[in-house]
Amino acid sequence: MKRHLLLSTRKGLFALQRQGDGDWVLRNHSFRGDNVSLALADARDGSWYAALNLGHFGVKLQRSTDEGASWTELAVPAYPAGELLATGDGKEPVPATLKLLWSLETGGRDQPGRLWAGTIPGGLFRSDDAGQSWQLVRALWDAPGRAQWFGGGYDQPGIHSICVDPRDPRVLRVAISCGGVWQSDDGGESWNLAARGMFAAYMPPELREDPNIQDPHRMVQCPAAPDTLWVQHHNGVFLSRDGARNWSEVAAVTPSVFGFAVAVHPQDPDTAWFVPAVKDECRIPVDARLVVARTRDGGRSFQALAQGLPHPAYDLVYRHGLAISRDGAVLAMASTTGGLWLSEDQGDSWQAVSVNLPPVYAVTFA
Repeated sequence: MKRHLLLSTRKGLFALQRQGDGDWVLRNHSFRGDNVSLALADARDGSWYAALNLGHFGVKLQRSTDEGASWTELAVPAYPAGELLATGDGKEPVPATLKLLWSLETGGRDQPGRLWAGTIPGGLFRSDDAGQSWQLVRALWDAPGRAQWFGGGYDQPGIHSICVDPRDPRVLRVAISCGGVWQSDDGGESWNLAARGMFAAYMPPELREDPNIQDPHRMVQCPAAPDTLWVQHHNGVFLSRDGARNWSEVAAVTPSVFGFAVAVHPQDPDTAWFVPAVKDECRIPVDARLVVARTRDGGRSFQALAQGLPHPAYDLVYRHGLAISRDGAVLAMASTTGGLWLSEDQGDSWQAVSVNLPPVYAVTFA
């Protein structure tokens, strides 16, 4: 089986392919010089999708059916005329316009062509024709609580994580910065808040446990046990064992509970990885030592893994910068300073594949 690794970077999409001897080599470099914010590999039909953020020229979406040899431009999600976005600063609402495609996910295997897209400014979109057209998911956009959402690292709220339950693709969960976690059991026709147990240390005490203003940085689910979800939050790590109905804090992460990225083993819900950093104003590795924190017991204990990783280092790993292959054999991590590391022993040791890539926004196995 061919295995590819897609790197979404500030200067294009890099596709690496694993050779028979185990080495990873560059197969192609698409959209050279362009800002590629995210990629998606559709295991149902082998298609690749690339989201581009071209500044003055706007957000673009491309699709390849030949492993990156050629690309076709698709439609992008568009907000209907007249839709408004609350600014959260007491000023008049502003028109809702697409700023960033922040998450892409496929529907179920029995839903050919179904794609989901999460955006800044906080809209979820659905496509049923492989990205040829998109529809705003009105039930979430029209939820009364949306007016209280606000931006985290960006000026506007955004949906960066979409989890589709592999047992029933009508069950969807999305994580929003800053708008908590929301769940639908009917394919997006209705939604409910699902962030009970999270807390926001950055809010006044009376709002600390408000589920609608939580700032999950990234949410992932275990494919083999989809009721288990992990969240790297702005001020901690949280775990749910009951499909996001309840969350509990995981306090044992070392050397820090702050970070952006999280990955969970596809077969073992108790094994997860995080990339800790100093929080807020000083977003660099703790003590300038890049490490990956791993738990194998559901968060009761953690190891800080650094073999093969640089020190001193000032790399930051973004939300989508840590990924694990579908078979659980390979971990990939890439950083804002152009480093790419792979591990084939669940993080015990890391091999540097490159240290001079453009800043990397996302890594995706295909």
